[in-house]
Amino acid sequence: MSTAPAADQRRLLDVQALDTRLDQLAHRRRTLPQLARLAELDTQLADLHTSLVTSQTAVSDLRREVTKAEGDVEQVRSRAARDQARLDSGQGTAKDLQALQSEIESLARRQSDLEEVELEVMERLEAHESALSEVSASHTALVESKAGVEGERDAAYAEIDAETATVAGQRATAAEGLDAGLVTLYERLRGQLGGVGAAALRGTRCDGCRLDLNPLDLDAIRQKSEDTVVRCEECGRILVRLPKD
Repeated sequence: MSTAPAADQRRLLDVQALDTRLDQLAHRRRTLPQLARLAELDTQLADLHTSLVTSQTAVSDLRREVTKAEGDVEQVRSRAARDQARLDSGQGTAKDLQALQSEIESLARRQSDLEEVELEVMERLEAHESALSEVSASHTALVESKAGVEGERDAAYAEIDAETATVAGQRATAAEGLDAGLVTLYERLRGQLGGVGAAALRGTRCDGCRLDLNPLDLDAIRQKSEDTVVRCEECGRILVRLPKD
C-alpha cells in the first residue's frame, strides 16, 4: 500500500506497543522459572521412582526369604521336638533310641545353620527396610515440593492471563477503525520482523532497528505527504513520522 491516514499511522504505534506487551507476556508465560523447576523435579522424581521400585522389590523378596527361613527353622525344630519326645518316652529298642539321639544332634546342627541363615536374611531385610523408608520419605518430599511449585506456576499463569486479557482488550480498542490496508501490512511485517512491524522515526533514527537513516533517505521521507506510508530503508518496518513539537 502507499497511503494511510497519518492519524492511523500514529495510532499504529499504540497497537505496536500493546502487541509488544502481549508478546512479552506470552514469553513470560513460556519461560516461568517454575517451569524449569518442575522439569527438574520431574527428572528427580523419575530417578527416585526407579530407586523406590528397586527398593520395594528388594524388601518384598527379602520378606519372602525371611518367611521361608523361618519355616525351615520351624520345620527342623518341630522334627527335633518329636524325636526328643520319643526319646524321652524310652520306647523302642536301644538301637532305635541311639538313632533318635543321633538324629536329634544332627537336627540341632541343622537348626543352628538355618537360624544363622535366618538371622543374616533378617539383617539384610532390616537394612533394606531402612533404605526404603529413606527413599519413600525423599519421594514424598519431592511430590510435596512439586505440588507447591505447581501452585506457584498456576498462580503466575492466572496473573499473566488476567493481564493478557486486559491488554488484548486495549489492543482491540486501539486497532478499531484503523485503515485495513495499513493493518494488513503491519501484521505481515510483524510476522517477518520479530514482532515489530511499525516503529517511530525519532529525529534521524528508526526506533525499530535503532539505526540512523542517511540524509538522502531522510530528505526523501520529508518530501512525502504525511499520509504516505514510508518504510525504513534499513529494516523495512513501517516508519511512523511523529508530529513536530
